[in-house]
Amino acid sequence: MGELTEKIKGNTNEAIGNVKQESGNPETRAEGRAQERKGEAQQVKGEVEGALGNDI
Repeated sequence: MGELTEKIKGNTNEAIGNVKQESGNPETRAEGRAQERKGEAQQVKGEVEGALGNDI
């Protein structure tokens, strides 16, 4: 279950981050980049959990 949850969180953060990066405000664009990276990390965490059978 953790794998799916992390992947969903990752997708959500990536999508929100991408939207923020379209802003005209430099601070918001920076937040968007950070949020997208967080989403990518959550995706990787979900993949690792899936590969290890949620034993981590």
